[in-house]
Amino acid sequence: MTVTATSVDQSDRLRPHPASGRAARLRKLVPALAVALAGVLLYVSFPPRTLWWLALPAFGILGRVLRGRTWKAGLGLGYLFGLGFLLPLLVWTGVEVGPGPWLALVAVEAVFVALVGAGIAAVSRLPAWPVWAAALWIAGEAARARVPFGGFPWGKIAFGQADGVFLPLAAVGGTPVLGFAVVLCGFGLYEAVRPAVEGRRTRAVRRGAAAAALLSVAVPVAGAVGARALVSDKAEDGTATVAVVQGNVPRLGLDFNAQRRAVLDYHARETERLAAEIKAGTTPRPDFVLWPENSSDIDPFAYPDAAAVIAHAARAVGVPVSVGGVVERDGKLYNEQILWDPQKGAVQTYDKRQIQPFGEFLPLRGPIGAINEDWTSMIRQDFSRGDKPGVFDFGGTKVGLATCYEAAFDWAVRDTVTHGAQMISVPSNNATFDRSEMTYQQLAMSRVRAVEHSRTVTVPVTSGVSAIIMPDGKITQKTGMFVAGHLVQKVPLRSSETPATRLGVLPEIALVLLAAGGLGCSVGAGMRGRRAGGV
Repeated sequence: MTVTATSVDQSDRLRPHPASGRAARLRKLVPALAVALAGVLLYVSFPPRTLWWLALPAFGILGRVLRGRTWKAGLGLGYLFGLGFLLPLLVWTGVEVGPGPWLALVAVEAVFVALVGAGIAAVSRLPAWPVWAAALWIAGEAARARVPFGGFPWGKIAFGQADGVFLPLAAVGGTPVLGFAVVLCGFGLYEAVRPAVEGRRTRAVRRGAAAAALLSVAVPVAGAVGARALVSDKAEDGTATVAVVQGNVPRLGLDFNAQRRAVLDYHARETERLAAEIKAGTTPRPDFVLWPENSSDIDPFAYPDAAAVIAHAARAVGVPVSVGGVVERDGKLYNEQILWDPQKGAVQTYDKRQIQPFGEFLPLRGPIGAINEDWTSMIRQDFSRGDKPGVFDFGGTKVGLATCYEAAFDWAVRDTVTHGAQMISVPSNNATFDRSEMTYQQLAMSRVRAVEHSRTVTVPVTSGVSAIIMPDGKITQKTGMFVAGHLVQKVPLRSSETPATRLGVLPEIALVLLAAGGLGCSVGAGMRGRRAGGV
């Protein structure tokens, strides 16, 4: 009996306790929860908040969780990080059309983040892994900016840094270099504290951590400080007095299009108010006036009454007006900017080149129509793409045009500058997104572009927020949302090119190659390890 009792006691001790099993399962959930919350933290670092620095701990947590894991684990954890970041960041995409498109977009975009997560896990065992890992993140952004359907760069790390200390790096190598510095610093901060976190206190480990901190934290910060010399508001080609008109819309949401004539009338009316102030001597006469995208959804080339409204407003203010119109030509639709001279009428046009999938054209129209006919009815005809950079000549002042969505694409802004733009305008229409964060996210992009190319940037928007941005990225004037108003200011004109403008896509290519090199080293190390294990 004694032997039997002893055997029972031993078997009881060997059997897992239910509470300990639950604790083990909960511990397995900690990494998933941590990366999801880190993704949310990254979202909080984006505008309209000015908490840019939260991107650093967000990537520090991501590095902590992914380091040393298999690529398969990195894939899943990376996807959760992407969901935590992109679900709240892109919620505005479902404001008027419901959650379906929003969730579908996030599900697809998070796949890119998942692949980056797998790559980071793979390179995390390499020396100087934060460098390889940060390059992988930028490689993921490069892919997202190109596929599918022309890409969707929204959520680039650089676009959350308009108020940050790293912003001057945009002038060095554009959004890829700026984003790389932020991600590298975040991973580097974790690497610097890793010995303490993991309880390793040997001299060699401390030296390694110090070297990682120097490379991954001090170098990006020092680079940002040094890059301040590239940021200047000095007028190299004189100045221009510019007016930005925000006419507002009759109603929020998609229905604003139901009163297209009202939108045109609102912008003409606000321009006439500006003309009255000029006549009264309370406002200086601008050299030109900028209206937003879709300020005339009625084609002024096809409808004389629309042309008459625009012509009357231009004559009233007495200077050329850039008008955003929807134009049909040869059976094709174009999102077009029209330079309207007070005496000559339309003298120059620019057709938007980077058009928005599911907004201005519908990919996979047949399959999508079979699933949801409402979507195809909203986009009855696809817009066509322009094929030439937009640079309007306002009496000797050259203004580059990047229409709304184009501001998210590096090439679409850069080539206006390489074609002679002395300042940049980003005419936009955010009325379809109500009072969401979208307009603030897009405004931050324009601030980054100002520093990237050292140009004044104006942002005329139908319903706000319209703004005037100096070449150092600072906003000097802005409107509220869903109010009529206008901004008038003398701004510097510049013709010099920053390193970012001159280098173009080369920094991004270099970082993609660096990422590929890191993956190659990781694969090689793994193969050597397996051969050694076999021996």
